[in-house]
Amino acid sequence: MGAKLSRRDRIKKGIRKRLSGSTERPRLSVFRSNKGIYAQIIDDLTGKTIVSASSLSKDFVAAEGTKSDQSVAVGKLVAQKAIAAGIKDVVFDRNGYLYHGRVKSLAEGAREGGLNF
Repeated sequence: MGAKLSRRDRIKKGIRKRLSGSTERPRLSVFRSNKGIYAQIIDDLTGKTIVSASSLSKDFVAAEGTKSDQSVAVGKLVAQKAIAAGIKDVVFDRNGYLYHGRVKSLAEGAREGGLNF
């Protein structure tokens, strides 16, 4: 288990070397656990989280279906909150995960919700 975590951390550091969120284009960061998926939009210049959404939060209406279906709904929810906060363009940070499955579903849901990346 430790080797898998350190591998993801190495990948994550390589991604974050090249990727940074600004005030104009903040970073959409994804974290997935076995039970849920989380997304937050972060301004790296100020170090503040602007918007966040998760499949375990109170304002999330549980989508029926698989975890991938829930990921799409979380992507739409974070996009809706971001647009309300005046954010249209973001940089996608997959956080060391493969762009596949639930991470890809969240990204597609955010694009459907109106975010550009």
